[in-house]
Amino acid sequence: MKKFFNFQEHGTNYRTEFLAGMTTFLAMAYILFVNPSTLALTGIEELPEGVTRMDEGAVFTATAIAAAIGTLIMGVLAKYPIALAPGMGLNAFFAYTVVLGYGIPWETALSGVLASGLIFIILTLTGLRQKIINAIPANLKLAVGAGIGLFIAFIGFQNAGIVQGNEDTLVTLGDLTQSTTMLAIFGIVVSVMFLALGIKGGIFYGMILTAIAGIVTGLIAPPAGLGDIVGPAPSLEPTFGAALTHFGEIFTIEMLVVILTFLFVDFFDTAGTLVAVATQAGYMKENKLPRAGRALFSDSAATVAGAIAGTSTTTSYIESTAGVGAGGRTGFASVVTAGFFLLALFFSPLLSVVTAEVTAPALIIVGVLMASTLKNIDWDQFEIAVPAFFTIAAMPLTYSIATGIAIGFIFYPITLLLKGRGKEIHPIMYGLFIVFVLYFIFLA
Repeated sequence: MKKFFNFQEHGTNYRTEFLAGMTTFLAMAYILFVNPSTLALTGIEELPEGVTRMDEGAVFTATAIAAAIGTLIMGVLAKYPIALAPGMGLNAFFAYTVVLGYGIPWETALSGVLASGLIFIILTLTGLRQKIINAIPANLKLAVGAGIGLFIAFIGFQNAGIVQGNEDTLVTLGDLTQSTTMLAIFGIVVSVMFLALGIKGGIFYGMILTAIAGIVTGLIAPPAGLGDIVGPAPSLEPTFGAALTHFGEIFTIEMLVVILTFLFVDFFDTAGTLVAVATQAGYMKENKLPRAGRALFSDSAATVAGAIAGTSTTTSYIESTAGVGAGGRTGFASVVTAGFFLLALFFSPLLSVVTAEVTAPALIIVGVLMASTLKNIDWDQFEIAVPAFFTIAAMPLTYSIATGIAIGFIFYPITLLLKGRGKEIHPIMYGLFIVFVLYFIFLA
């Protein structure tokens, strides 16, 4: 085992790698509860006619299995201390834009995730993925990340009751004296304190303290006993295989845009995370990532497995830097993290105490972290600022990540052409311009 993971070369040992793997798990364990809550639309009391919820227990199991499979492949095949799980932002797009906004059945949406994963595998194996990434300007990539952050935070504020609908102003400040809203605010404050103090896993610990506070104050029903904490993993039957049986429903313009969005966001989530973690771990050589193809394959294979099991796109997690910070340098740390995700399958009863108010702070804090890319956008160039701003603003204002991306990608070639910078526009961007124009025509 030591030889397989090159412990001596990386100056590490079993103890260090185990602690690193556990640290990474604790830093991202919140996804086990946030993802089922998001995909089941627990923050939405009344769903539009025809829209159905995913089974929260089945999504919990699918989340843990997808994370375990993806992280294990990453550890054994690519040998990197990088963990994977269903991505934040992508799950919000799946639930709030595709299912709630477009009215597309979640089964069909899962087929879209499966299609994006299969396309991702093909693009990775053929080397086309890198060409597509290079074709999209850096400023738009940054804008998409920041816009998704604002969108996720907006959902968190809504679920917390801090923001609510208003007939005159569309949105307004909610009733902060509501007990559930006060509980969510407590969670935000606690999570911010943990992260400000540099405590790894601060989001997860914040959720734990918020749930405890809810139980103590009587806002959340406490577990009756050990059986309400530990139990058998929920059945996958409600979601397993739905992506396969509904695959024939994805061949529409609307689903094409959905699949493109899944692909686009996963492209840059993965690329950014791999570079960040590899740089911190000292893997980057001459600005290149060794075994990059294997790492990207791990990501795409995890997306396919997760879609079949019943969850949104699985991607590499930036929280892996917590494990690297704890000394993790090899894929053995990822094997340990995968083991913890499998162990977590037996703690599904805790879903009953993880309410929308408990998960809302996690959404808001993740939104803050994602919005940090705003500082790197070149705001001084108006032709860049316009598409970037439209991308960012449109996501929360239209309640759709896809719409934000579409508007930004339409305006980018227009503003650059008007500025006389047409030679800087890659032909792929013109193709995406046409796709997104057709998307709006189709919606109309």
